[in-house]
Amino acid sequence: MYIRDKRSPVPKSECSWDIVSLGGVMPRLDSGDKQTHATRSFEVSEDGGLTMIIRSTLLIFLFIAGSLTSFAVVPKGFVSVKGHVLYRDNAPYYFVGANYWYGGLLGLEKDKKRGVERLRRELDFLRSHGVMNLRLIAGAEGVGELNGVTRVGPSLQPLAGKFDEAVLDGLDLVLYEMGKRRMTAVIFLSNNWEWSGGFQQYLIWNGVIGEKWLTAKPTWDELRDNVAKFYSCAPCKAGYDEQVRLVLSRRNRYSGKLYTDDPAIMAWELANEPRPMRPSANEAYAKWIADSAALIKSLDKRHLVTTGHEGRIGTESLKLYETVHDDKNIDYLTIHIWPKNWGWFENGKLAEGAANATRETESYIAENLAVAVRLDKPLVIEEFGLPRDGQSFSPQAATTYRDKYYANVLSFIRSNANIAGANFWAFGGTARPHAGQIFWKAGDELMGDPPMEEQGLNSVFDSDVSTWKVITAASRAITNH
Repeated sequence: MYIRDKRSPVPKSECSWDIVSLGGVMPRLDSGDKQTHATRSFEVSEDGGLTMIIRSTLLIFLFIAGSLTSFAVVPKGFVSVKGHVLYRDNAPYYFVGANYWYGGLLGLEKDKKRGVERLRRELDFLRSHGVMNLRLIAGAEGVGELNGVTRVGPSLQPLAGKFDEAVLDGLDLVLYEMGKRRMTAVIFLSNNWEWSGGFQQYLIWNGVIGEKWLTAKPTWDELRDNVAKFYSCAPCKAGYDEQVRLVLSRRNRYSGKLYTDDPAIMAWELANEPRPMRPSANEAYAKWIADSAALIKSLDKRHLVTTGHEGRIGTESLKLYETVHDDKNIDYLTIHIWPKNWGWFENGKLAEGAANATRETESYIAENLAVAVRLDKPLVIEEFGLPRDGQSFSPQAATTYRDKYYANVLSFIRSNANIAGANFWAFGGTARPHAGQIFWKAGDELMGDPPMEEQGLNSVFDSDVSTWKVITAASRAITNH
């Protein structure tokens, strides 16, 4: 059991008001923007008492009828949602973001140059180029290999139900530093894939699948069969819930704030790319999303909740994608876009297939965006990536096709009001892959490519000048939009 501190009142200085009602201030409904405003323009009546009675009666009626959009106080700096738009401090909030999943691990490095100093430099760099939203992992489950892949660490939950809470010191640090820079974070709470333990680790701990999968590499069908079992495994889901409760009850050691009171957090995300994996798991999958979102909202009513979904490809059904995002506790939709992984160009032949990759991307955004429009919720393109020219892993290789692709994807933020932001995958920062070494090894600096992927495959390094020009221009266009 985790006992949270009682929430203290929010200081006046940290609050912004959507609605203020003082004395005889009368609410005014403006049908043009569907917002509720206050007005101090009154007609003077000889019978002031009757006028006030009428005003009070009307106000009560409006409350009962639900005509007022909101009487909630949104604390300063928190991101909220109204219809299909995200808001921050009463202004629409659109952003260019990055995947920086390892940001919460840098502060755990003993070498400060590789750790806290690197983190601060990279956050300054990102902010200077207009990147204001970062997607982070809360923590890994289990240790060692999984599916024969070295998972990231140190682990938040090295053994079932046993937590190394000191690991969250790193997440504390990145959130504290982001808060100082007015940046916001999306934090995913588990993983569909092996590189951080995730669902398979819960299944192994509970004996649903065998320990052989720690070192054995499953086929795609074997992986689908394995992961699909998570949604019907009660102790697996209970283990996930326990980790969620731990993270959401955390008090930041640097800022002193409870995570639930921290505006540096924009949203909690159920997991990285949760898929049902098999159609037979669809019903249990939809229930898990609803139950998990409800759990998070019961623990934290201030922050947004989303799924971490890839879109129609993640469920193999646009209808199911719509169903799970229609839930009242899911505040906005997400999609991920992977032209290489999804065969939109032949592996190793980016130059020949770039045009088709762009066409498929535009079509994919359109079909998932239509769902967001129907649900009247925002959409975030929270993962998209492309290799360097020639599919080289070298930071010296050109990024001609990547730059054009990024410019096209980022243009959707300013061209459609439902698209709130886009996070490229992924920021490699000041780290560099080792020449002649394809995959990550213990002791290597972390970069945007997880351990199971070629280091340098999709990472955008701080030295990629042409790509940063595209990113910065897109951010400025959103700001001026």
